[in-house]
Amino acid sequence: MALPNLSDADRKKALEKAAAARHERAILRDQIKSGEVTVAEVIASQNPVAERMKVTTLLESLPGYGKAKAAKIMVELEISESRRIRGLGKRQREQLLERFGQ
Repeated sequence: MALPNLSDADRKKALEKAAAARHERAILRDQIKSGEVTVAEVIASQNPVAERMKVTTLLESLPGYGKAKAAKIMVELEISESRRIRGLGKRQREQLLERFGQ
């Protein structure tokens, strides 16, 4: 699929939108890391930023978890490394809540 030719104004608008999304995602990651937001709250959230977050990013945001532990958990729970929160199945959600739920 060919990329559309964007005008300078459209390109600038898209870059600003992407930067805003990264900023919101960083804020959410900080809230998870500090304990303000729980895994259960992220999974149940209707927030588009939370829904689009990859599960590995969520796990890596938890205190004491890095890439290795997150990858191990993803394998144990049979969750694809490219899976996003919105795309989790019922069983996968239940397993994550069982493991990290409050």
